[in-house]
Amino acid sequence: MLYALMSGFIFAFFVPWLYRQLGERAAWWVATLPALLFIYFLSFTSQIAGGEVLLFYYDWIPSLGISLDLRLDGLSLLFALLISGIGTLVIIYAGSYLSGHRDQHKLVMFLCAFMGAMLGVVLSNNIMAMFVFWELTSITSYMLIGFNHEQEKSRKSALQGLFVTVGGGLALMAGVILLGQLAGSYQFDEILAQGANLQQQPLFTPMLLLILAGAFTKSAQTPFHFWLPNAMAAPTPVSSFLHSATMVKAGVYLLARLQPVMVGDMYWTVLLTSIGALTMFVGSLMAVTSTDLKRILAYTTVASLGTLTLLIGIGGESALTAAMVFLLAHALYKGALFMAAGTVDHETGTKDIRQLGGLKRSMPHTAFFMSLAALALAGVPPVLGFIAKESMLEGLLSSPWQSTLLLVGVISSICLVASAGLLVIKPFFGSQVATPKAPHEAPWTMRIGFSLLASFGLIFGLIPSLIAPLITAATASVVGESVNPVSLSLWHGFNLPLLLSAIALSLGYLLFKHWDHLALKVSGMKPLLNYGPEKGYDIVMRGLVFFAKWTTGKVQNGYMSNYILTIFIFTIVLVGYVIATRVGWYGTLDFSDLEIYELLVAGIIVAVVGYACITEQRLGAVAAIGALGFCMALIYVFFSAPDLAITQILIETLTVILLVFVLFKLPRFQRLSSSDVRWRDAFVALVFGGMMTLLVMTVTQFAEPDRISDYLIENSYLIAKGRNIVNVILVDYRALDTLGEIFVLALAAIGVMAMIKLEKKS
Repeated sequence: MLYALMSGFIFAFFVPWLYRQLGERAAWWVATLPALLFIYFLSFTSQIAGGEVLLFYYDWIPSLGISLDLRLDGLSLLFALLISGIGTLVIIYAGSYLSGHRDQHKLVMFLCAFMGAMLGVVLSNNIMAMFVFWELTSITSYMLIGFNHEQEKSRKSALQGLFVTVGGGLALMAGVILLGQLAGSYQFDEILAQGANLQQQPLFTPMLLLILAGAFTKSAQTPFHFWLPNAMAAPTPVSSFLHSATMVKAGVYLLARLQPVMVGDMYWTVLLTSIGALTMFVGSLMAVTSTDLKRILAYTTVASLGTLTLLIGIGGESALTAAMVFLLAHALYKGALFMAAGTVDHETGTKDIRQLGGLKRSMPHTAFFMSLAALALAGVPPVLGFIAKESMLEGLLSSPWQSTLLLVGVISSICLVASAGLLVIKPFFGSQVATPKAPHEAPWTMRIGFSLLASFGLIFGLIPSLIAPLITAATASVVGESVNPVSLSLWHGFNLPLLLSAIALSLGYLLFKHWDHLALKVSGMKPLLNYGPEKGYDIVMRGLVFFAKWTTGKVQNGYMSNYILTIFIFTIVLVGYVIATRVGWYGTLDFSDLEIYELLVAGIIVAVVGYACITEQRLGAVAAIGALGFCMALIYVFFSAPDLAITQILIETLTVILLVFVLFKLPRFQRLSSSDVRWRDAFVALVFGGMMTLLVMTVTQFAEPDRISDYLIENSYLIAKGRNIVNVILVDYRALDTLGEIFVLALAAIGVMAMIKLEKKS
């Protein structure tokens, strides 16, 4: 299972080599990987359908409680089959769609890496490992959305998607850390075993809100929905894979996975239900008012993601079963529709429905299978999309707010029916419309993907018993306990869901018939979108850039004195505040064991520092700084730190030599600051020195030197195999610090050597 998980990342490294050896035929060889993964995951179907949950244990960072443990149950198996199955068809499609493109290998490579990241999200049994893969999906999707990086639109859309999803990812990181702390474990199986008991924890609500922020941004819930339609700047294979079947459902997956822990919480129910219903309404309304094939599909995806969130928020066996059926149906028909729409764009040169018409004659194969997939989007029998819509309406009936939610559901269904008409009837039927390119059927390698997905949607609709065991297992995983076997059928008799479905189909077709007239009126409302969430994103980004420029101009202005002053002031404020409010002042002065030579050295230090600050002689300032360094070395000797004393002497000697070499190349002293500025700097320096003195005096009150010394004495030989404790500290316990000191010494030596050679040449 670990090899299956990591295979996408490993194979991605070999994709460029395959393309160099095989050319564009390499896409077929790459597609064998997800195909084999699909077969591998399919082999677990009988076990998972039988109620088993398979766990695979692999250590990663045990000291932090992070492992690569994997979990395969009904929910993760459903996602794994969709990821690998649709991934196979998308890679084959991409090889033909980007035929002749010089960077085709890069797209396929990123698709493989993304597939591995997405499998990691759904298979991880450790929430921290899941988060790592979660962020990898954001990074790989950024590369995929911005594939056409020469175009400004692609770069902007990729950056927007990255900002929104990674911003939510930061919130998710805090949320999963809190969840692990509250549950006492980062393992999903141990967290889910606690059920709703976690809701008694005092930090449960903040944890919940942080996790929802991550899930909502990933799954494009309102008000974060705007990034998904803009991501359609990506090539169609990317849209078909990432933004329909896989990545955008990662947030839905996380919500479904945590349902047993969150169920019953007021915030969980209210937020998921309200945000999901709003997203479903907004997405469907925006879909029916769009004219670009891919944007119509993108907004219907937003509506579908809202539907899934809504059903999970409602909870209960009926709603959660509907969510699993809807998830499968949506992946099948939306993947097919995206590939078919990309084929239309590829062969006609446009994806604007106002410039398309009569394509059925020149593209009959595409017309048939795209129509079949559109029937699923509209929820027309006998395809699986009809069963999914019926299940969705039945799930809404189980909600306490069934009247309001049914109204939203019916309005959304009406808009989706009209959108399906815009996707199929306008481009393929009616009078012929001249297109930028003469339309014709695409190569079969571009048609096989959407043909199979649309066909599976029909087969599963006619024989739903084929998927019933998998849906039952997935529902049981989300509910958190065994459930009754799911019964899926095209016909459940005359009932309210059937009536509402018929109303939605009728009114949706009526809306489509009058779309040309209504679209003109609706287009007048488009300027209102300038005040929507995307406008807020633009304002935030412009404000961020302005703030960055302002702080850079004020703080990073090229003057070292300003940098040091800023560091000192912030250190004084922050450290002083913490000590004053949380620790208190514990320092006491005791001069009983002060030796005369120590007092003499301290006096010299004060004198040379004062002289270095006021002298106008550069050589005198250098000598004073050197004297300061040698006095510090004496202090190290007094307190039995000969290694530090030697290092200090070496550094001071080299520093003085370097300064003397460049001394006469420097300009004369100039007064670049007023007396007020110098008095300010002196005041800050004195306060900083006093604060550091008090900090040291306070810290020593809490030091435990005996315990640290005992540990070093006991373990220097046992662990580090060294009897000289000081040497062990230098080369083992604080090896990185010592490495830094060696680097400084080497750099200083190189500098001295360079100066000597330059002096000889001159």
